[in-house]
Amino acid sequence: MPSGVFKPYAGVSTAVLIFTKGGSTEKVWFYDMEAEGYSLNDKRTPTYRKGDIPDIIERFRKRREENPSNRKEKCFYVPAVEIKTNNYDLSISRYKEIEYEEVRYEKPEVIIEKIEEIEGRILEHVGELKGM
Repeated sequence: MPSGVFKPYAGVSTAVLIFTKGGSTEKVWFYDMEAEGYSLNDKRTPTYRKGDIPDIIERFRKRREENPSNRKEKCFYVPAVEIKTNNYDLSISRYKEIEYEEVRYEKPEVIIEKIEEIEGRILEHVGELKGM
């Protein structure tokens, strides 16, 4: 769960662990919860979104048939061996793959030129205001 879910009491990220009695664990199911329907500040006001909880419940129930493995998705499995290799770290950030979009900016000279142009217009308007 994102940090702030239990505000104003605690602002830390939270993980929910579900254990099954008996047997060994071959893989662990992760879900990247981003929101639960309330703001993440101290006021905790309802948001326009329902949050991820209904989707978590549905996907958890279907996890065996879906068998998600794409780590760029909301939920996925991680082999227990890999978790053991990572010193039993259950932080989703350790396993989730994030795709970053490349952002292309104009050359600094072009940006500076645009800023100077805008500043020039601002100074013109300030001059007009002073003349009133």
